[in-house]
Amino acid sequence: MRHLVTVAAVCSALCAYALEEQPDSLFGELDEVVVTTPKGPRKLMGVTNSELITASELKRAACCNLGESFTTNPSVDVNYTDAATGARQIRLLGLSGSYVQMLTENIPNFRGAASPYGLGYIPGPWMQSIQVSKGASSVKNGYESITGQINVEMKKPQLDPSLSVNGYYDMMNKLELNADGNLHLGRNWSGGLLTHFENGFSGHDSNDDGFIDMPRVRQLSAMPRVAYLGRNYVFQAAAKILDERRISGQDTHHAHPSMMDMPLYEIRIDTRRWEAFAKNAYMFDRDNDGNVALILSGSRHDQDAAYGLRICNVDQREAYASLMFERKWRGVHALSAGLSFNYDYYRFHYRMQADGGMPLSRSMSREAVGGAYAQYTLNLDDKVVAMGGVRYDYSDVYGAMVTPRMHVRYNPSEAVTIHASAGKGYRSPHPLAEYSYLLASSRKIYIAPGLRREAARNFGAGAGWTLYPAGKRLQFSGEYYYTDFSDQLMLNLDRDPHAAYIYSDNGRSYSHSLQIEATFEPLSELSVTAAWRFTDVKADYTGHGLSQKPLTSRHKGLLTVGWSPDMGLWQVDATFVLNGPGRMPTPYEKADGTLSWPERYKAFMQLNAQVTRNFRHWAIYVGGENLTGFRQRNPIIGASDPWGPDFDATMIYGPLHGAMVYVGFRYNITKYL
Repeated sequence: MRHLVTVAAVCSALCAYALEEQPDSLFGELDEVVVTTPKGPRKLMGVTNSELITASELKRAACCNLGESFTTNPSVDVNYTDAATGARQIRLLGLSGSYVQMLTENIPNFRGAASPYGLGYIPGPWMQSIQVSKGASSVKNGYESITGQINVEMKKPQLDPSLSVNGYYDMMNKLELNADGNLHLGRNWSGGLLTHFENGFSGHDSNDDGFIDMPRVRQLSAMPRVAYLGRNYVFQAAAKILDERRISGQDTHHAHPSMMDMPLYEIRIDTRRWEAFAKNAYMFDRDNDGNVALILSGSRHDQDAAYGLRICNVDQREAYASLMFERKWRGVHALSAGLSFNYDYYRFHYRMQADGGMPLSRSMSREAVGGAYAQYTLNLDDKVVAMGGVRYDYSDVYGAMVTPRMHVRYNPSEAVTIHASAGKGYRSPHPLAEYSYLLASSRKIYIAPGLRREAARNFGAGAGWTLYPAGKRLQFSGEYYYTDFSDQLMLNLDRDPHAAYIYSDNGRSYSHSLQIEATFEPLSELSVTAAWRFTDVKADYTGHGLSQKPLTSRHKGLLTVGWSPDMGLWQVDATFVLNGPGRMPTPYEKADGTLSWPERYKAFMQLNAQVTRNFRHWAIYVGGENLTGFRQRNPIIGASDPWGPDFDATMIYGPLHGAMVYVGFRYNITKYL
C-alpha cells in the first residue's frame, strides 16, 4: 500500500503541473482541437461480421495487455484457465480461444505453446486497434479460423512523429511502464520503437489457502520497426523480443501451517520469445487497388516450466510465407488470390508424473502445410455485397484440406443491415503445448495416440437496425451462430475427477450462440450499451449422450456506460457484467461424505469502473476491477496438501481476487520535430 500512496502522490504532482499555465514555447502552437465522444465498438463496413475496437475504446479501461482489452466487449470473454499460472484463454461464440485465429497485423501468431500466455504478450499501449471477426472469416489468412479471427494492429512508424509514455500501478503491487516513439527518416522512410516493462513485486493470498492469488510476472519486451512508403512500392519490417518469468504457488510468507515441514509447491515458467516479419507490396494499378504482396514471418518460442515436480519444456519454431494478388474492376468486382506456406516445429522435454519419480521424456513433431486460395467479391452499389472464397491446403501430416467460405451482406436501406456467413475450418492439435496448465494439479494426464486434426463448420446470420428517436441515435443488432464439429480434440475432466483425458472424437459436438445488443446515445457526451448472450455448448463427455461443456456460463449480460463531460476533459466509464450459472466437471466424494466441489456454480456479478482526467498531453486515470468483490471460494482444491492426490488448481469459473484499485498516467506528444 505504501507503493500505491507513492504513485498516487506522483500522479497528483503531474496533474498539478499539467494544470499550470505553461509558456507557448514549451507546448508549441496549437493548431487544432478535436473533441470526441465515447463510442462502443463500431461495425466495420466490410462484408464480414466484424467489430473494430479503436485506441479510444481501449483507453476506457486499464487495458494493460491484449487479454484485458475486451472488458467492454460483449462478444469476447477472457477467462483464467487455472488458479496458479495466470494462463488465460479467449472464448468466442462459446468456444475456447484455440478455435479463434489470432493475428498480428494480419499475420497468424500466438499458436501452440504461445496460446496459454499469448494474451499477455501484447501491451495495451502498443495497440492501435483490434478487429474482431465472428464466424467463418476470409480464406486469405489460412484454414485455422473456426469461430472467428482477432487481428491486432500495432502503432505504425509511418504515422505522425510522436512520443508516448504510459505508467500503471495497482494494489496487487504490479507496476507497468510503456514507452513508444517514431521518427520520419527522410521522405519515404520512418522508424519506430515500442518498449514494455512490468513487474509484480509481491504476492497476495487474500483467501489464506497458502497459494498466492496471482503469479508474480516480470516481463521485458521491445519491438523496433521500420517502414518505406514509396509511390508504387511499400515495405514494412519489425522484430520483437520478449523475456518473461512467472512465479506462483506457495511461498514462505503464505505457506499453510500444516505444510511447514514439507517443501514448498512452486511454479516457475520462464519464456523467451523472438518474432520477426517483413511485408512487401508492389502497386501496379493504384486506381483499382491492384497489388502483389509478399509476407514473410518467423518466430521462436522457448519455454521452461516447472509445476512442483512436473516439468514441461518446449522449443517451438514457426515460419510463414504468403504471396498475394489483389485487384478490383469498376468498383464492382474484386479478386484476391495467393499461395501460402506454414512450417511448425515442436520439441518437448517433459515429466508428467506429479511425484517426480520418472526421468524426463522427449518428443518432437513437425508439420509443413502448403496452400493456395482464391476469393471473389461482388459489390452492387453497397446494397448487396457477396464474398466467396475457397482454399486448398496440403499437410505432410494430415493430408489435404479444402476450406470453402461465403459471406453476404444486404443493406435494404441506410438504417438496416442483414448479413449471413458459412464456412469450414481446420486445426492441428498440440495438446502438450496448449494444455500445459493442467500440470498445475495432481491429475493424471492421458493423451491418446494418433490424434486427428480438428474440423468444424460454422454458420451465422444477423441484422442491425439504426433509429433516431427524438434525434438521438439508437442501434439494435442481433446475431446467431452455429458451430458443428465433425472431429474435435476433447479435454475430458468428467470421466475421472483425478485424471484428464485428451483424445480425438468424431461424435457429435456443437455450439449455439445467440446475442442481442443495443447502443443508445441520449446525450452527445453519453453512450450506453446493453447486451445479452446465450450459448449452448455440448459434447459427449461421459459416453452416455451430450452434456453441457463444464466451466462455461450459458448466459451473459453486459451494461456499459461512457460519459465524457466538459468537452472530453473528463472520461467516466463503468461496465457491469452478469455471468450466468454453469456446470462443474464431475466431482468426487471425500471421506467425510461431502463433494470435492459443487456440481454447479451460481451466477455472479462484476463491476469495473474508471475515471480519466485529460489534459493537453497528459491523462491521469484511476479505476477499479471487480468492485463487487466477488471471488471464487476455494479455487484450489486440496491447497493444504499440494503433494497429495487431490490437489487441483484447474476448477476455475470466476475471479480469483476481490476488488482491485489501480492508478496510472498517459503522456503523448505528436509532431515534436
